Amino acid sequence: MVKYLLFKYLRFDKEQPFIMLCKILAFLGVCIGVGVLIVAMALMSGFSKEFETKLFVLNYPITIRPMQDYTISKKEYEELENTLKDYVMSPYIYTQTAAKHNQNLAGMMLFGIDFDKELTINNILKKALDENGVKSLNTFDIVIGSGIANELYTYEGQKIQLIFPNEVATGFSSSMQTKRFKVQGVFTSGLAAYDRAYAYTSVKALEKITQKTGYNAIHLISQNPQEDIISINQKIMPKFKAIGWWEQNGGLFTALELEKKSLFLVLMLIIVIASLNIISSLLMIVMNRRSEIALLLAMGASKKEISKAFFALGSFIGLVGVVFGAVLGLLGVWVLGEFDIISLPADVYGRSTLPLELKVFDFIKIILGASLIVLLSSYYPARKASKVNALEVLRNE
Repeated sequence: MVKYLLFKYLRFDKEQPFIMLCKILAFLGVCIGVGVLIVAMALMSGFSKEFETKLFVLNYPITIRPMQDYTISKKEYEELENTLKDYVMSPYIYTQTAAKHNQNLAGMMLFGIDFDKELTINNILKKALDENGVKSLNTFDIVIGSGIANELYTYEGQKIQLIFPNEVATGFSSSMQTKRFKVQGVFTSGLAAYDRAYAYTSVKALEKITQKTGYNAIHLISQNPQEDIISINQKIMPKFKAIGWWEQNGGLFTALELEKKSLFLVLMLIIVIASLNIISSLLMIVMNRRSEIALLLAMGASKKEISKAFFALGSFIGLVGVVFGAVLGLLGVWVLGEFDIISLPADVYGRSTLPLELKVFDFIKIILGASLIVLLSSYYPARKASKVNALEVLRNE
């Protein structure tokens, strides 16, 4: 009975063509809604991952800092390195400085690093040096961001003058300390805020200029930072503390996650609106087939069978739309990922193609959410069909 009624009401009705139009619109609405939602979630995940990857290049998963105004001595660093030998570590010192080239000035944060250690974990810095063919760096060599290079109108091989905040005595007066550095590379991280502010030189250079020894902090690479940070804090000395990226940039990633959830809910409304067509088409079938339903009930069909038939009809229209929408969405993700259909400004986004990453959890969430909406929209018309009063309808007929 259920199967017979399902295929009967799926067929085109010449007397009521508008009902078929509503069913087609319901199918297309669910199909397009699911497809758009899959592509949108893949884009959001791709952009989030791309941004997270770029952020981690110059802002590492875990940073070990002293608790107070204190530096990490070379001896303490060696002890930390032995204690945390399972992790890749890169110590650094930093200071604020101004760079001058000809008549151009630019402020920046200058990091003193151990290039041998840093280049093993910083692909952006390594790429900048490899492109310039630099195999080794001298004490007063420097690698600057592309934003700084643009402000100073300088490039690889030229020398720039750095002005430091500490004063030095010159005769009967004092002046700001300056030093000339040779630009050995220009990096582009893809994040303009870093490219306009960060520069790298050797630890020895900053130690000579600032007359300080030791490190300000240590970058540490971990594959599972949120789990490892607990054991790291237990192993290191009490005067040091390991800080995770989520503690330093928690608000930023919370905002990205909230934006992704908001987009999911907004686009899910497309499927909700499409499901209204399912409700309207089923209700029209019920209203136009009241006599047939009453006759079936009079001939022995149960109300449960009638309800199942209409529920199956709405579910079939919606779930087939979900399946085709999933195929459409996956095809859209593949096409946008394989072919350069949409080009992005590389200077803004750091890449010219769309970053796409469809997570399995997001895909399952979309399919289950759309299926639940479709099933709920089929329930009311099915219940309405089972409430037809066979005796009253047949009497009026």
